[in-house]
Amino acid sequence: MKASKGRSIGTRNDRSHPVLAVSMGDMNGIGPEVILKMLPELVQSTEGSSAGILLFASRDAMLRCFPTVFPGLPPPAWLATPKQENWQYIGSSLFPSDPANLPVPEPSEIILVPSHGDEEPCEPGRITGFSGKLSMEAVAAGIDACLSGSADAIVTGPISKEAIHLGGYNVPGHTEYLAERTGAREVGMMLVNDAMRIGLATIHVPLCDVSGMITPDLIQTRLKLYSRTLAADFGISRPRIAVLGLNPHAGDGGVLGSEEREIIEPALQKLRDDGMNVSGPWPADGFFGSGGHKEADLVLAMYHDQGLIPLKLAGFGGGVNVTAGLPIIRTSPDHGTAFPLAGRNMAHARSMLSAALLALDMIRRRQATNPEPR
Repeated sequence: MKASKGRSIGTRNDRSHPVLAVSMGDMNGIGPEVILKMLPELVQSTEGSSAGILLFASRDAMLRCFPTVFPGLPPPAWLATPKQENWQYIGSSLFPSDPANLPVPEPSEIILVPSHGDEEPCEPGRITGFSGKLSMEAVAAGIDACLSGSADAIVTGPISKEAIHLGGYNVPGHTEYLAERTGAREVGMMLVNDAMRIGLATIHVPLCDVSGMITPDLIQTRLKLYSRTLAADFGISRPRIAVLGLNPHAGDGGVLGSEEREIIEPALQKLRDDGMNVSGPWPADGFFGSGGHKEADLVLAMYHDQGLIPLKLAGFGGGVNVTAGLPIIRTSPDHGTAFPLAGRNMAHARSMLSAALLALDMIRRRQATNPEPR
């Protein structure tokens, strides 16, 4: 593939500015809308103006969404006029298949990397296998761009777990797929907003399976992983981590469950002996009710809703999902596809913008400590 005039092709070796890969998410959800709202704010911001953007998306879906978001305005050049790139699609791939040959966007430049033209129409609010497949292929293309060095981080738009299953993907969600695609052995899910940081011990699993998954090894592995992430990506060298119990009242001395006394407490003591600053296990309700999260750099929750309900209550629509343990940087908004809002111009882009800005901050922090290109 040839670069357009005036643009080079290459990896981080060939540029001094960051590049973000952005995946559209489910085209029938609010992904296209929040991306269209987020991008102008991003490239006009102090932090984002130095970054180039590779947007992996359906041009048709974005064009269909644009008049709803910006009625009466013409689409921007990056959307209205296709770049004269000789995009190469292999087999049934919906996105260009050679990530090393992606064009390099200049600072504040947005380049749409389009899906294959032969696709189903966008149907806001409808869950389809094609929209699920398209959303995941956009993620895959963005991951590959990061692994090849064409991008420095990926910011993923919201997907539908039901749609991706209909599209043939047997994974619970983004986190697990990212681990599989990148070959990461151990990953964790962190949610971050202005009020708190939450790390999850178990991620996308049914509640009935949680207790059986809580082991000393899981607790210690997760805490070490999140501790490394806080140091590398947030600049917190010796983080204070508070750990929640699994059961009501953190087991109440074994009366309401034995996991705290038999599993969690011994695991934490071992980490304390090794020098880690961890506390708990704390009763979850009283911990958040008394403001304990304000004294911690991260709170480890035993399961998804235990941590995410208080986080979203404290700041829904402004949080960021960070995948810890990957060889690449990945962030995403703290919300889903919101199918009932799709096509109605009612979605906010705060969380998507926060995800992009945090990704850029993480890029700069990593490059400051490891300036050698990949």
